[in-house]
Amino acid sequence: MDEWHINGPQDLVTVPQCIQNAINKKPLCSSITYACTGNHSPTPCHTHLFQFTSLSLCIPDLGNGCACRRSPLGGVCVSPRATLSDQQYQQLALDTLEELDWCLDQLETIQTHRSVSEMASNKFKRMLNRELSHLSEMSRSGNQVSEYISSTFLDKHNEVEIPSPTLKDKPMSHIIGVRKLSHSSSLSSASMPRFGVNTDYEEELAKELEDLDKWSFNIFRVAEFSNNRPLSCIMYAIFQERELLKTFRIPADTFVTYVMTLEDHYHGNVAYHNSLHAADVTQSTHVLLSTPALDAVFTDLEILAALFAAAIHDVDHPGVSNQFLINTNSELALMYNDESVLENHHLAVGFKLLHQENCDIFQNLTKRQRQSLRKLVIDMVLATDMSKHMTLLADLKTMVETKKVTSSGVLLLDHYTERIQVLKNMVHCADLSNPTKPLPLYRQWTERIMEEFFRQGDKERERGMEISAMCDKHTASVEKSQVGFIDYIVHPLWETWADLVHPDAQELLDTLEENREWYLNTMPQSPSPPPDRHLQQDRFQFELTLENLEHNNHNHICLKSGRSSRSNQKAICDDNLKIKNKKKDKHPIKTPNVDAIVTLSPEMCQTVPQPLSNVASKQCVQGRGWGSHHEAMKLWDQGQQV
Repeated sequence: MDEWHINGPQDLVTVPQCIQNAINKKPLCSSITYACTGNHSPTPCHTHLFQFTSLSLCIPDLGNGCACRRSPLGGVCVSPRATLSDQQYQQLALDTLEELDWCLDQLETIQTHRSVSEMASNKFKRMLNRELSHLSEMSRSGNQVSEYISSTFLDKHNEVEIPSPTLKDKPMSHIIGVRKLSHSSSLSSASMPRFGVNTDYEEELAKELEDLDKWSFNIFRVAEFSNNRPLSCIMYAIFQERELLKTFRIPADTFVTYVMTLEDHYHGNVAYHNSLHAADVTQSTHVLLSTPALDAVFTDLEILAALFAAAIHDVDHPGVSNQFLINTNSELALMYNDESVLENHHLAVGFKLLHQENCDIFQNLTKRQRQSLRKLVIDMVLATDMSKHMTLLADLKTMVETKKVTSSGVLLLDHYTERIQVLKNMVHCADLSNPTKPLPLYRQWTERIMEEFFRQGDKERERGMEISAMCDKHTASVEKSQVGFIDYIVHPLWETWADLVHPDAQELLDTLEENREWYLNTMPQSPSPPPDRHLQQDRFQFELTLENLEHNNHNHICLKSGRSSRSNQKAICDDNLKIKNKKKDKHPIKTPNVDAIVTLSPEMCQTVPQPLSNVASKQCVQGRGWGSHHEAMKLWDQGQQV
C-alpha cells in the first residue's frame, strides 16, 4: 500500500498501488482494479476528471495492451482516439462511465469512504479556521462570533482547568433527571382527546394543525392552543397522520402517556432548549422526511426512529452547554467522561422513560426491531452534538458529490451507513432550521437562544469563570452572531442538503438568504474602536494548518491575533465550498498534516497578508459559505462595526 495526494500534500489517503499509478497517469488498464496483467502500452492514457468532495481524481481512459480482472469489461483494448469513429468513441465513453461506477463500488468495499470524508472534513475545518481568523480581527464582537462558532461547531479537545473543590461522591448507578410521573390514570383509548391533549381551544388548534406538513408551520401558536403541550400535540398529530400507531400497534393511551411524560422532563424555565424546541425539530423532521426526493426511501421503522430521536433529542436539557458542564465538574460530565455529555444524557432519559408505567410505546416491536430502532436513535441523537457538525457536513458533501458521478444522479441509499448518514444530517438540519423559517418565527427563536446564552453567562460571572463566547449580555452582538452563524454554519449545511434533494429545498435557501439580509441590515452602524495592543494579545487563537509547502519556501506563515496569511498566493472559491490555489505545484512535496497553534512576533512576519475578503471570487457574493462573507467584510473594511 502506498500514499498519494490530491490537490497538495495536505490530502493524503492510502490506496492500492494500482490506483496510485492511475493518479500519476501511468499507462494502465481501463479501470482501477486490484490486479492488472498484460503488457502496458507506452502510449499515455487519456484521462477523465471528475469532482469528488472538492477533491480531483484522475481516472485513466482505456489504453492498449491490457487485460483486466474483476472489471465489468474484462480486458477490452481500444485504439487511441485518433483511430476511433464517433460511434466507437461514444461507446468508449459509456463503457468508461460504467467502469467508473464499478470503481467507486470497489472504493467503498475497501472502506476508503471514511478516508475521503475525513479529508473533506479536515479541508472544511481549515477553510473555516482561515475565515474565522480573519473575522476575529475586525472588531471585539467579531472576535466573539468567531470564538463562539469555533468552540461550538469544531470538535476541539482543549485543556480544561477543573475547578476545586470537586463534588462530593454520589451514587451514579441511576440516570439523574428522571422523575416518576403518572399520566395514565386519566387516559383511555375511549376518552382520548382529539389531538392527544386537553384544551379549550380545539377548533383554533385544528386550524393551526392544517399546516402540519408545511415548513412555515407556527409551533408557537400550537403551544398557545394546546395548553402548553406542543410536543405531545405534535407527536400525536404526526403519528396519526403517518399511521405509525397502527403500523407498530402502539396503544393510543400508552403513546400519549409517554409523550406527556417526556414533555414533562423538558424544563419549562429553560428559554430555548425546552419542549417547544423539541416539537419544532420533530415537525421539521416530519416535513424533511416527506420531501419528494426521499419519497419511499426510508422504511416505517426508520421514520419512527427519526421522529422519536427528534422528540427526545434535548430532553432534560439544563440550559447550559456541554463545556459549561465539563468546566464545572458536573455529575453528568463525570458520568459520560466529557464526551457528548448532554446528548448521551438525552438518550438515557428518553429510553429510561419507556420503563415507566404504561410508557413502553415499543412494546409490540420484535426484538430485532427494537435493537435496530435503538441503534438508529442513538446515532441520530449523538449527531446533534454541534461539535460534530464539520464531520457531518463532510460526510454529506462526500455523498452528494459521489451520487452526482454515479447512478445518473439518482439518490440510492443501499447501505446502512448511507441511510443513517442522511437521517443524521436530516435531524441535524432540523435542529439548525430556525434561520430557514419565516422571519417572525426565526426572530423569536433568536431571542430565546440569546436569553439562554446570557443566563449561562450570568452563571459563569457569578462563579468567577471566564464567560463563554456570545454569553456576555454586555458585549454580545445578536445581529452579527446571526449573520456569522448563517454564513459559516447554516448555509453550507443547507446548501449541501439542497444539493442532495434538489430541487426540493430551494425555497428554504431563498428564505435563509432573505433572513440573512435582514439581520445584516439591522446591524448597528457605529465605528469600530481603534486597535488596542493589549486586546489584540487577548484575542481568541485559532488553529492554523500548515499546508501547500513549496520547494522555494515562498509561503510565509504568519499568525497575528489568530489570523493566518500567505504571500504570493491568491485564493479562489466557488459555490461548492471549494477553495483552490490558482497555481498548482507540478511536484508537490508529500507532507503530513501539521495542525498547531502558531504564534509569531510581528517582526517575524516578512510579508503583509492580504485578507481573504479582498481576493475572494465575486461569484461567491451571491451565495453564502466560507470565502463568501464579502458584503460584511466590505463594511468592516470601511471602518464600520458590523
